[in-house]
Amino acid sequence: MPIADRPESWPVGSSEDLHRDGWVVALRSDQVRLPGADGNGKGAPFRRLVVEHPGAAIVLAIDEDGRVPCLQQYRHPAQISFVELPAGLCDEPGEDALEVAKRELREEVELAADEWVHLASVWASPGISAEQHHLYLARGLTPASRGDFALHAEEAEMEVFRAPFDELYAAVLDGRIADAPIALALLLARAKGLA
Repeated sequence: MPIADRPESWPVGSSEDLHRDGWVVALRSDQVRLPGADGNGKGAPFRRLVVEHPGAAIVLAIDEDGRVPCLQQYRHPAQISFVELPAGLCDEPGEDALEVAKRELREEVELAADEWVHLASVWASPGISAEQHHLYLARGLTPASRGDFALHAEEAEMEVFRAPFDELYAAVLDGRIADAPIALALLLARAKGLA
């Protein structure tokens, strides 16, 4: 048998919305049963909380000097101002992740790219969330207007800067940068020989 994830779906006896307000995420409680449970005490239903999330695209852009456009952005749940890459939610169901990546690069750091490479699509925390991250490498950077997009909330206070790839990579390895998407993007780009 090959070593690989495989699609699978276990029966859900009931599902209850615990929070749903039409914004980005929702929280529900599912009563899940083991496949083939016979109802005689074997495989009794168990509760699992599920955070519904539309997914996100993350962009590791590298300029001609080997520098990476980054953000320093406050994240309230962790109460940390993280070094991050341009990223954003897949706002619409079925929205193409590459198009989201292009939009976020433009809106957050006012850049466009000529070359795009899909690094990976990974699940952020599959034990509780349906959030998937689509990681891209972008090259051939040129200035681009964010158009009528207005920065708000945490974005309005984020700092934009460029850092050498090797310095960011070292900061991930020694724990100074702990945001999972930037760490994974840097490690993947280096492992694939792309940076």
